[in-house]
Amino acid sequence: MFRKILSPFARLFEFHARTHYRTERHSMALTLGIIVAAGVGGFVEIAPLFTIDETVEAAPDMRLYTPLEQAGRDIYIREGCYACHSQMIRTLQDEVDRYGPYSLAVESQYDHPMLWGSKRTGPDLARLGNKYSDDWHVRHLVNPRAVVPESVMPQYAFLLERTLETESLPDRLAALRAVGVPYSDEQIANADADARGQARPDTDAADGVSERYGDATSVRHFDGQRDRVTEMDALVAYLQILGGLTDAAFANQPLGED
Repeated sequence: MFRKILSPFARLFEFHARTHYRTERHSMALTLGIIVAAGVGGFVEIAPLFTIDETVEAAPDMRLYTPLEQAGRDIYIREGCYACHSQMIRTLQDEVDRYGPYSLAVESQYDHPMLWGSKRTGPDLARLGNKYSDDWHVRHLVNPRAVVPESVMPQYAFLLERTLETESLPDRLAALRAVGVPYSDEQIANADADARGQARPDTDAADGVSERYGDATSVRHFDGQRDRVTEMDALVAYLQILGGLTDAAFANQPLGED
């Protein structure tokens, strides 16, 4: 009985094997097959881009990363933090219950490169902003085991000792504008001063940060040091804005049941 059921498939497999063998012996036929396969794969990947305006949510309140936050993001990438922490909450109920509303495409429109990730040695950070105090983040980065005893995260105490390099920020923001991030000429020209001003609220440069990025922008001593701006300032500033560039996710998703 099984032979009768499988006999049509056996003939199909035999036909496929003969055809594949013959194709491999003829370079033009093999080349044509590769072109067809690549064309189908390319169409499947490219076609959705033509409807991207219909699939990406609108976020009128979306704001840009400040120069200090962008510098912190670059440090986050440099230190490989994305290898252990994703920044994309899936639509699964247990993820939403733990981390908050699932991530929307619009929340990453200014991220170059995006840091969605696929591995979680540590928790997802998509909505980490303002979940903990600046002091908690500093202590966690200096010695993770001091606040999370079971943590396997390496220490980043050296960030407290490194003065943040800000002179290249205008060029870095200009590069981001070239790929679609709408930084203005004024924001680019003042990137160096704004990065230092955001971490030095007692200086004149702090006023310019609020003027260019909004009154809701956090301006404070992120690492607790008042005499200089460090890489720790930048990284903590970035961590504190994660999930806070727009409220679109909260506005577009229904509240969960208590």
